[in-house]
Amino acid sequence: MSSINRADIVAQIAEKTGLTKADADRALGAFQDILVNSVKEGTQVKLTGFLTVERVERAARKGRNPRTGEEIQIPAGFGVKVSAGSSLKKAAQA
Repeated sequence: MSSINRADIVAQIAEKTGLTKADADRALGAFQDILVNSVKEGTQVKLTGFLTVERVERAARKGRNPRTGEEIQIPAGFGVKVSAGSSLKKAAQA
């Protein structure tokens, strides 16, 4: 399975939009900042048909230390849930 990195995404955005690579990189950086700040604030980001990103609460729970097998208490906290929209789901089936 191959992967795509930030430079690849920037190059493709520049090609598809006619932006310079520098402008495309700034746009991608702005999108990243918006996602990070929204998750930090607990605001759901929904791009209909593409994806939804939201902060979720995780309850405190018991776990096990994989080295010793000792039971440990994992504190409550937050995580990030990313859900694929219909266009991503269709792309995965193709």
